[in-house]
Amino acid sequence: MDARIDVKAGSRPSGDEALPAEQMAQVAAALPGGVLFSPPFPNTTAAHRPPDEEWPLVGAWSYKGLPATGTAHVYRARGRSELQRPLIFADGFRYGPSDMPGLYDYLNTRYADGRSGLLDELQEQGYDVILLGFGERHTYIQANAGVAASCIFRANAQKIGGEPMAVGGISMGGLVTRYALARLEYNRMDHNTGVYFSLDSPHNGAWIPLILQQLAYFSEKYGEKPPPGQPSQADLIKSPAAQQLLWAWVPSEDYSGPVATASPLRGEFLQDLRDVGWFPQRPIKLGMASGRGDGTGNGVPAGAQVFDWNGPLGVNATALTQPDGGVDQYVGGKKLLWRTNSTTTAVPAHDGAPGGTLDSFKLVAEGLGVEIDPVFENTCFVPTISAVAASYDPVTWPMDLSTAANDLNPDQYDLDAFVCDETNSPHGQVTEPLASWLLDQLGK
Repeated sequence: MDARIDVKAGSRPSGDEALPAEQMAQVAAALPGGVLFSPPFPNTTAAHRPPDEEWPLVGAWSYKGLPATGTAHVYRARGRSELQRPLIFADGFRYGPSDMPGLYDYLNTRYADGRSGLLDELQEQGYDVILLGFGERHTYIQANAGVAASCIFRANAQKIGGEPMAVGGISMGGLVTRYALARLEYNRMDHNTGVYFSLDSPHNGAWIPLILQQLAYFSEKYGEKPPPGQPSQADLIKSPAAQQLLWAWVPSEDYSGPVATASPLRGEFLQDLRDVGWFPQRPIKLGMASGRGDGTGNGVPAGAQVFDWNGPLGVNATALTQPDGGVDQYVGGKKLLWRTNSTTTAVPAHDGAPGGTLDSFKLVAEGLGVEIDPVFENTCFVPTISAVAASYDPVTWPMDLSTAANDLNPDQYDLDAFVCDETNSPHGQVTEPLASWLLDQLGK
């Protein structure tokens, strides 16, 4: 049975199907504003270090006629005046251009008492860290992979000595660099990379609750409009990268139909990966998962009501966590002049699955001005089995979300080695188990 969503509308009132302008303004002011699901990096205590070099980059190739751009910030190992052991660390999935200082601070936040941040420790280990950012993090992964390839070319051209590089990224950055390295190999171009790594990358897909995706479209349609040239509430959800990354995606607030194949962009991206070899073959492939590896979820119950918001003039929005499979399972609804209810069929209970978390429900609830039970604040965004690249169909998702990744045999995942966090941590957060493991693997 295909995973799907269905939207059922109640009876519509006769006559006007719109509220008067003054009333619509009240409704608009009460709905969330800004780009949903794209929060800035959290405030950190890390002291940002200015880069030793900045490289403006243009993609080595374009995709669908769109060349992508980016920037690399180079932080050489202490006391070093030239590149010698480059490690490229690519930015992940958010809307708009990369926040390079924010990325540095986030990755270099101290993760344990008495320890330096990860970037500092990489430099202490002799690596020249190159943070790779993108002009549009939300554009096609294949296009940003061209930027990654340009960064790889420049690092190889500048570095001295013959030691291979390490190349990878956080979140979507792991997919961007995965595709870039694989495509270079397919084209028989030497990337001189000995290690590929990913930090909580959605190798088999990520998850944003379907009811929240619909509410983003609802807020975009009826909420306050952004200034000209500024993004709206659903622009991240509508973006090419979101369509490529998300296992389940909907194109509108009232869409009914399959969700794993709703966007052709995801199918095209998966086929492009297959065409270039799926993963790069030459480097050692390392993966870090922000979720637990023993199959223990985050405690979020399936099919539970998170909020039932009642706004001005009878406007209403209700959201439930994802039920576990089943047929026509209620996930929430919304009301302006008439009520629509959404149900899902054959969609697993992603919200409570082991994996890296995102505060999706909290972000939407805050936009509506309602409080939610803390148990719902952090739900699964990248399931552990996706972050460790378990071998299963990334469209049908036949593997149980609670599969213990630590018990998988080597022929059941596509990486050479991986590590899972001790808790279901925020997506892409640098924690001691992940950082210590990566530093140990790189030191071998």
